[in-house]
Amino acid sequence: MANHDDNPTRVLVVDDNRDAAMTLSFLLARYGYEVETRFDGPSALAAAEAFGPDACVLDLKMPGMDGYELARRLRARAAGQSPVLATLTAFRDFDHVERAEQAGFDLYFTKPAEPGDLAEQLRALLLERRAVVPT
Repeated sequence: MANHDDNPTRVLVVDDNRDAAMTLSFLLARYGYEVETRFDGPSALAAAEAFGPDACVLDLKMPGMDGYELARRLRARAAGQSPVLATLTAFRDFDHVERAEQAGFDLYFTKPAEPGDLAEQLRALLLERRAVVPT
């Protein structure tokens, strides 16, 4: 995945609900992120290779490759440059939270999430990771 010089601002949004994905992408762009949007796991993996996101916001329930599998594959491909992984899902129960943690998610949000809160938590975690990475 690409290494970015100054500010980690690239976010990949993946949700099979096109309206939800496009709305979140629009809102994150308003918060200053450069955003790519995909609607399924396989195209998200290809986009991650080309786009080099600093963070990914993934839905958990998608046909074919679900968000858990997508998160595992993104982590495996990252080779030390793993993006922050956040899920934005309708699932609110402990089992899904635990599965998300096991799949490598850093942040867990349930729909509907406050876009400002999501944007700020992403920013804080990205800055924290940046502070501990040797230059």
